[in-house]
Amino acid sequence: MKHDSHPDILNRLKRANGHLQKIISMIEAERSCIELAQQLQAVESAITNAKRKLIQDHIDHCLEHVAGDSEVAHKAALDEFKQIAKYL
Repeated sequence: MKHDSHPDILNRLKRANGHLQKIISMIEAERSCIELAQQLQAVESAITNAKRKLIQDHIDHCLEHVAGDSEVAHKAALDEFKQIAKYL
């Protein structure tokens, strides 16, 4: 299923990947630990935000569609929500 948020998430992850490549270069250049920690925090934050956006999109679009469906569909959607919620 194609999601409207995926291009944004992809851009966030590409940016994080670029940051990560820069951090590798910084380590090889023996940059200070403070600079490295700051950049690692930026990568971690970018990935966390991408994950949150993906999960929120999933909740908004993939689970919402079962509102008028059968009891079996409701249970399946709830089970799916429980699975993805552990990544929050």
